Amino acid sequence: MSVFLIFVIAVGWIFSEAMGSSAILWFAVIFSILMSAGSYWYSDKLVLAMSKAKLVEFNDNRELYRLMENLCITAGLPLPKIYIIDDTAPNAFATGRDPQHAVVAVTSGLLQKLDRSELEGVIAHELSHIGNRDILLATVVVVLVGIVALLADFFRHSMWFGGGRRDNDRGGGGYIVIIAILLSILAPFFAMLIQLAISRKREFLADADGALLTRYPEGLANALRKISADQEPLEVANRATAHLYISNPFKGKKVSKMFMTHPPMEERINALMGLEVK
Repeated sequence: MSVFLIFVIAVGWIFSEAMGSSAILWFAVIFSILMSAGSYWYSDKLVLAMSKAKLVEFNDNRELYRLMENLCITAGLPLPKIYIIDDTAPNAFATGRDPQHAVVAVTSGLLQKLDRSELEGVIAHELSHIGNRDILLATVVVVLVGIVALLADFFRHSMWFGGGRRDNDRGGGGYIVIIAILLSILAPFFAMLIQLAISRKREFLADADGALLTRYPEGLANALRKISADQEPLEVANRATAHLYISNPFKGKKVSKMFMTHPPMEERINALMGLEVK
């Protein structure tokens, strides 16, 4: 995260130098703070609305609530709100700014296709995301990636129309402009790779913590096998929310490992099966 923040500030500084205006740098810093604050308070509501998730009360699904309560007691976490997405594709995600305002959403397909130990493993994985503050981290990273993309687009448009272009005769300004042009093309790509790398590492951590929580790694491993074998895509998923789910919601698409939002399922299962839980 420190590297990512430095990267965003460095991009803003290079663009401001190339344009001869410090306003761009100030924009990058202030806008990132405002967007991070806004996403901190409202990201969960936005994600739930985009996913068409519906709140479930205790009497609607007592078994799910009791399973969640038992795991929360073990993890030392408050009980999150539970939402269900009416979709037959098995999947789940957690969101919320902190454990006191957390939400766990599961699809109806997940409840139908997994047995109790497998469902317990998935819920434990999502509770681990909550306990590790991964949801806040993921939100901040998404905001930073968006800021880099906005800065790059703004710089390219400004250069195209000639607005505020720095005088190339001033102390090597030409080199700065060339560097800035290259960075405006490559920066969004590098920012996305950093986002994906962070997302993949947090999935490994949540898998491990979830297995330690249930003391039964095979439960989560079997759940991941079933979820990955199910080739039905999740209809409500989109690129903005894909990284939140326990498994890539887009099925049947071959993607390079570099561009995956999640680690390869085989690696996750092998890591779980290699755990020694005492």
